[in-house]
This record gives sequence, C-alpha cells and structure tokens, in this order.
Amino acid sequence: MRVGIIGFGRAGRAVANVILANKDFRLEWVVRRSSLLENRSVSEFLGVETDEPGLIYSLEHTSFAELFKSNPVDFVIDFSAEDAILKYGEDAAQQGIKIITAVSHYGADTILFLKELSKKTVVFWSPNITLGVNYLIFAAKFLKKIAPWADVKISEEHFREKQGLSGTAKIIAQNLDISENEINTSRIGGVVGRHEVTFGFPYQTVRLVHESISREAFGNGAMFAAINLTNKKVGFYNFEDILLPYFAM
Repeated sequence: MRVGIIGFGRAGRAVANVILANKDFRLEWVVRRSSLLENRSVSEFLGVETDEPGLIYSLEHTSFAELFKSNPVDFVIDFSAEDAILKYGEDAAQQGIKIITAVSHYGADTILFLKELSKKTVVFWSPNITLGVNYLIFAAKFLKKIAPWADVKISEEHFREKQGLSGTAKIIAQNLDISENEINTSRIGGVVGRHEVTFGFPYQTVRLVHESISREAFGNGAMFAAINLTNKKVGFYNFEDILLPYFAM
C-alpha cells in the first residue's frame, strides 16, 4: 500500500517510523512546510534501513498535482495543519487518492470542504487517530446507552508542559454529552497522556482507561484506518464507521 505523509513534525515523524517498519506499506514521500530537509530521505533522517524512497519535499516548492502524478500513492495521511487540506485535497480527490487526516481541529467551512471531497474519494477524519482512544469512546458510548442513569466522570492526565484542556478529553465529553467543565485535569511530570472514563453504578464501578506510551500509536491507528478503508466506497468516514463491524456478534 503506497502512502504519502503531509506534515513531518513530531507526530508525522513517529508515523513515518511505524510505516517504514511495516512491509505491507510503502512510504513514497513526505511533504513538510520547511525546506530544511528537502530532497533528503525519511529513512536516512530517522536512521531506518529500507529501500523505500520516502523523499522529503517542501511545501514551498511542491505542486501537489505534479507530485501525485510523478509519485502516485493510494493514501495521503495528514498530520499537518487545518489549511493543508485546502492545498492538496482537490488534486488528491480528482486522482482518487484516499485521504486520512488526523488534524485535531477543523473549522465548519473546512469540514464542509472535506465532505465535498468525499463525493469523489474516501475521506477519513479522526482528531485522535489512536485505536485505543477510539475504542474507549466507542465502548463508553455503548455503556452509556445501556445505562443512561449511571454517574459518568472523565479525567485526563498529561505532561506538565501541556497547555489547556486535552482535545481528546473534549471529544470524549462531546460523545457522552458531558460538560467540559466537569472534566478532571492533572499535569504531572513523566506522564505522556492518560484518559479515563468512570461509570458509577450502585454497588459497582466500571473504568475505561487509555494511556499513551509514545506517538508511534498514531502510526498504528493510521495504518488500521488505511487497511479498513481499502475497499470502502467513496464517502466521509470516522473511526466509529470502521470499528462498528467488529462489534457485530
């Protein structure tokens, strides 16, 4: 499966590292804003031995239409910023390239643009693309549907430097119809990221916990999405769409 990555920050580098290690995927290229690493290979930069090209292109000097033709891919995986989709989305959609975006936030207009693109190709958006977090959200929604009267509390812990409320915690709260003001927050040295949903029942408690160990989890989530989107028809998808079939008993 041929892949191109948009964005090469900490998350993009972690995803590239995971893809390079998987023989079912082939990293064709990476596009980043800066021209600092232009024309170097991702494998060389990361110190990974592979024969995959994985060339680094700069957004300053790259035409996506030409890149998609000269270095075709099956999927674009986007870990960049909100405006990136506006630069490559139409070209990708016209060539039938499937889009997986893990950009944490899109405005209303950009979401409408994603949905327009999804009329031409597969578009998948997940603000947090880790499989574990999305399973937690899915399971929590099911449990709240079963027991809407249960007490529900959300807590999140992250590294000391993290500013503001966790975006993932906000998404969990939205899915469970809980006010963001009720989320318990901690900032602790040594913690990467931890989310917990607690259901309080009479005489028992259920806790759903997800703990991040490294950003490579984003790569596993992106590959899981790609595998499950391979045979999907044109349309707009989220993680719940690809998890739901696994819950069919």
